[in-house]
Amino acid sequence: MKILSIVGARPQFVKVAAICRALCRSEFRDSTRHCIIHTGQHYDPEMSEVFFSELDIPKPDFNLGVGSGTHAEQTGEMMMRLEPVLAREQPDCVLLYGDTNSTLAGAVVCSKLHIPVAHIEAGLRSFNRQMPEETNRVVADHLSDLLFCPTVEANKNLAREGLSARARLSGDIMYDAALYYQRRPEIQSGRLAVRFQPKSFALATIHRAENTDDAKRLGAIIGALETIARETCPVVLPLHPRTRRCVKSAGIRLDAVTLLPPASYLDMLLLENRARFIITDSGGVQKEAYFAHVPCITARDETEWIETLENGCNVLVGADPRAIKAAVADAPNAGPWSTPYGSGDSCEVILRILFRELRVGSS
Repeated sequence: MKILSIVGARPQFVKVAAICRALCRSEFRDSTRHCIIHTGQHYDPEMSEVFFSELDIPKPDFNLGVGSGTHAEQTGEMMMRLEPVLAREQPDCVLLYGDTNSTLAGAVVCSKLHIPVAHIEAGLRSFNRQMPEETNRVVADHLSDLLFCPTVEANKNLAREGLSARARLSGDIMYDAALYYQRRPEIQSGRLAVRFQPKSFALATIHRAENTDDAKRLGAIIGALETIARETCPVVLPLHPRTRRCVKSAGIRLDAVTLLPPASYLDMLLLENRARFIITDSGGVQKEAYFAHVPCITARDETEWIETLENGCNVLVGADPRAIKAAVADAPNAGPWSTPYGSGDSCEVILRILFRELRVGSS
């Protein structure tokens, strides 16, 4: 049986690493060929190559080298480059991950070629159609044949859209990854471990277009980070390339915040686990903060991961400096944390369901 994974962005590299690891130890390993297509959506070595090397992901069988562009340019180019590869390879199933343009392109091309698709991390909804990720995930869900839901709430979202028959509750493979890798950064130590001691700093990540492309929002968030760095504790900000460009273009000063280059997955786990609290607009970082039991402050007006909001573990603050300041003051009161993301065996659940249903479908 041939399975093909389509990935293109750093969160997807973590997810495909978990699937590769589960496949290697599964009962299906000898009867399965797993191919990887890297679309090239993230092409900078700091955003791509380092993930493949440190997570022991096999070298992609195909690298489409799409690169950057507008959403239409990038997605269209991906579709044109994906189609001949998929038509030639004729996989029994394609695995799509999350909500990127790579996911959208894969869903559309597979649908046209009548190739079965399984969407991992299905059913998430922010209910904000201004987010490109929301469009991507809705379209991918409606075009996919199997929908693997990380949470009960995601399952409910699909039921409301009439997709219950395709939905399967699997748990979250990012939780699998966090559990597997959680001790490795501390064991490996390194320069970040020496430089940033536990609970001595706050960690921040800002990269979503709704924040970076709006100079007023970006300025308000950066201003709040600067204030925290001066008045509360040091703030560490691994700077996404888009954010760096937008900060420079808007003439926003970063004087008190400690800037780092984009962090690898293991470096991010180290920083997340050691942070006093985290300020982010990333869905993945919200969850990783939750996994690590670190208070999270989310610079967005909504979140797909509503489970993280329970007990003040995560707080939505938008781009309001006063709300950010209040959330920082209240961060020590966060918790307790529950376990809504499965038992750490989501990949095994996904593979068992996938092979059972593919075989049923082909008989």
